[in-house]
Amino acid sequence: MNKKNIFLTMMLAAFIGALPLMINSTHTGEFESPKSQISYVVAPPSVPAEATFADDVINLSRYDLRERMDRELMSFTYMHSTTMLMIKRANRYFPMVEPILKENGIPDDFKYLMVIESNLNILARSPAGAAGLWQFMQSTAREHGLEVNKNIDERYNITKATQAACKYLKESYALYGDWLTVAAAYNAGKGRISGQLKQQMVEKATDLWLVEETSRYMFRLMAAKMIFHDPERFGFMLKREQLYPPIPYEKVTVKKQIDNLATYAQQHGITYAQLKDANPWLRDTFLENRTGRTYVLHIPKKEGLSYNPQKIVPHNSRWVID
Repeated sequence: MNKKNIFLTMMLAAFIGALPLMINSTHTGEFESPKSQISYVVAPPSVPAEATFADDVINLSRYDLRERMDRELMSFTYMHSTTMLMIKRANRYFPMVEPILKENGIPDDFKYLMVIESNLNILARSPAGAAGLWQFMQSTAREHGLEVNKNIDERYNITKATQAACKYLKESYALYGDWLTVAAAYNAGKGRISGQLKQQMVEKATDLWLVEETSRYMFRLMAAKMIFHDPERFGFMLKREQLYPPIPYEKVTVKKQIDNLATYAQQHGITYAQLKDANPWLRDTFLENRTGRTYVLHIPKKEGLSYNPQKIVPHNSRWVID
């Protein structure tokens, strides 16, 4: 390499090295310090002195209870898209679930158990095989009156699955007499919770040393209630038209087999996809009904198939901003 090329190479290297400084010098007014480069602030939500669940007051002054609540509030607050989606879905599903809980004497707060079990995704299915909004395992579902097979899976039937959940919760409350312990048993099983209560010599599941999932479960439940009670406090601000409205249905009673659900849907003026979306418990392309059982199918009404922001009514006024 001759002297001329060496000189040019050195000049080019010097220019490239100085380029960032030259660029920064032209933006000193815009970027005066590292702080000004952050376009948002991340801060933890405050933990209240106490929480309520099913009319029970849980004192959060004890350090371990406070820190468990702190973790779950942060989790919901910064799980942005999931939390936002759950609030939108709640506007559709809570009106369906709340009356069933009330009829069965189950505290209204247990609708949040459905939230943390499935994120209000009606098609949710866990790696272990739990399914639906209430995440029933097959055996537990059958024990509580749900039909589960390759053709029908009533774990995906909101009404029937909620009724089955109520049965399970009532059985647990008769055993424990404490609703948060009931919630822990829903996650871990009654056998495990009963055994741990006896072994650790305490009366409530909040005082137990448990596997992390179950230990967090009770506080996720209370945190979900706080978030849904006042989303704006945690930074979630939705407009009324952004909520998912309940879909109006016509209920059709069926007592025989349906050979082709696509044809059946067409006969009712909807698509096969719309029929399956309204009745996710139908697990095949036909309804097998050899024993003449009675099923109720939901057929979406025409006015519910089109998005109409003017007709969306918030189930909870706190979920939206004016």
